[in-house]
Amino acid sequence: MSLHRHPLKSGSIEDLDEATVDPWGLAGDRRWMVVDAEGTFLTAREERRLLTIDARLTGAGIRLSAPGRATLDVPDPDPAHQVPVRIWSSLITAAEATDATTWLTELLGRDVRLVHLDDPTRRAVNPARSEPDDRVSLADGYPLLVTTQTSLTALNQAIEADGGDPVPMSRFRPNLVIDGEAAWTEDDWRRIRVGDATFRAVKGCARCVITTLEAQDSGEVARGKEPIRTLARIRRFSGAVWFGVNLIPDVAGVTARVGDEVEVLEAAEPGGGPLGA
Repeated sequence: MSLHRHPLKSGSIEDLDEATVDPWGLAGDRRWMVVDAEGTFLTAREERRLLTIDARLTGAGIRLSAPGRATLDVPDPDPAHQVPVRIWSSLITAAEATDATTWLTELLGRDVRLVHLDDPTRRAVNPARSEPDDRVSLADGYPLLVTTQTSLTALNQAIEADGGDPVPMSRFRPNLVIDGEAAWTEDDWRRIRVGDATFRAVKGCARCVITTLEAQDSGEVARGKEPIRTLARIRRFSGAVWFGVNLIPDVAGVTARVGDEVEVLEAAEPGGGPLGA
């Protein structure tokens, strides 16, 4: 098993040896976000160059770097300075980090701001697939995403059989990557245990154009047709394409570690396709 977090939404991916499982996701995952002048969230769907930003938590804030740009240390903003932000249907407030405004505006070529979700209890999870007290940080919808290496292998075999190049797991931006026993068995999971942490599987993950983007060392972002093209052939359900499963922690405050034992505690009958499709 491997662990990954994303300090800045749509920014670089950080590989971890261990991480605390908070109620709203891995500690430090997607607590920072770029928004436009109106406060609406931005991701690589709209601004590909976000993928070129290397973002690292420092203990006092976040450090941003990008090809051709000076590194910038941004302190945690004053939580008293709240601004309204929108992420999908969620209307919440977050603390504005004004120290990053010029750096990000010059990089992206538009008026943007950096915000920090100082209090993740502000944002509830979709009530149709959660309990009343469940919370999520600035991830698209749910606290964590799990994928399996066996499913990636099956996907890449299908891509290569059609003459394409395999894609790395990083394209899917997971938090947990599990070896798995057979491809796509994660569709059937309902509760899993990772070390001392347990999670509910609440919805499969429908994939978007971000999976077709790859940041280059030059600072450019390349785009291809994979993996969406092949997923549309082998993993199309209900008009969407699917890879991975969204999780909500049942037991939080514990530490997950690379190498932890993974156990499927509850599963549905196989063959039903992605959860929620």
